[in-house]
Amino acid sequence: MIWIVLVGLALGMLVGLAFPVVLPGAFAHYLSIALLAALDSVFGGVRGSLENRFDATMFITGLVSNAILAAGLTYVGDKLGVPLYYAALFALGFRIFQNLGAIRHLLQDRWRARRAARERPAPRD
Repeated sequence: MIWIVLVGLALGMLVGLAFPVVLPGAFAHYLSIALLAALDSVFGGVRGSLENRFDATMFITGLVSNAILAAGLTYVGDKLGVPLYYAALFALGFRIFQNLGAIRHLLQDRWRARRAARERPAPRD
């Protein structure tokens, strides 16, 4: 299963390098918000998978709703001349670091449990 992800990542990088896309500076806020919304959903999905409670429907709806809300805040802020995208940056950034910390703890707990199981002496007959 991981090979699908790695092949997709490699293909995406090759396509990105072969056909570079230059975006105007006016879209910088929107691109940063879209990237954070995607990262938030990915880290939330990884955390859910490690906790054995991943739901693909929740993942997709979370990705779409985060992106729409963040883009909406950015758009309204641009129209009002107020940097409302800071609210989305703060909220999404906070959640990313929160999920990353939980992922780290879950992986450390699994690693420690495997190590303890290997060091446990085998039962005698």
